[in-house]
Amino acid sequence: MGGPAPIHERTWWSGFGENVAVKKYILFDHDGVLVDTEFWYYKAGERALADIGLTLDQDRYLKDMSQGAGTWAQARAAGIDEQTISRQRAVRDGYYQEYLRTEAIEIDGVVETLAELAKYVRMAIVTTAKRADFDIIHEHRQVRQFMDFVLVREDYQLAKPHPEPYLAGLKRFGATRDEALVVEDSSRGLNSALAAGIDCVVVYNDFTKAHDFSGASHRIETLAELKDIILQAD
Repeated sequence: MGGPAPIHERTWWSGFGENVAVKKYILFDHDGVLVDTEFWYYKAGERALADIGLTLDQDRYLKDMSQGAGTWAQARAAGIDEQTISRQRAVRDGYYQEYLRTEAIEIDGVVETLAELAKYVRMAIVTTAKRADFDIIHEHRQVRQFMDFVLVREDYQLAKPHPEPYLAGLKRFGATRDEALVVEDSSRGLNSALAAGIDCVVVYNDFTKAHDFSGASHRIETLAELKDIILQAD
């Protein structure tokens, strides 16, 4: 009760002058789009570097992140050896999971919007999140019930901004590029979608607001605006 209809029972569009879906599939990024976790991932890395006497510069982190790097680029630039980085990565992961269990990471209206979109399109998640982190986040949340599938970091070889994650999503759906829409919040994800040849909507996230989103097909404040993008009047 309360979830979407089974996939084979859903109606993807309505005729007779009602709304018609112009996209059949939505591939969602996860962190910063469906849950508010981007900041806490940064804070976990900041805390792990502070443990070894380094300060993580947020502006540089965001620039590195946009290029597919992150916390450890600054560590390497400071001359930290790989063994120490490996150790502190595990420490960071522990801090992050602590935040996932204790901090408020809900984004208002997400579940309601997904329930509405499920009347018109099929949906999936394509994320750089590790499976363990994803499972912690969604242990008691309702997002997964609306998704046909989820691709986490372990499910593909090359991470965003490489196109492989979104190409893998298309293949899983059996969809063409034109039938799909990506929803992202970072330039790294946007560039992954564009490299895969898929239109990309960018939803506002305060943590990544300074990224270059000039290639986005739309920029929106909340996911609730997606319905108007995927539907058109018949």
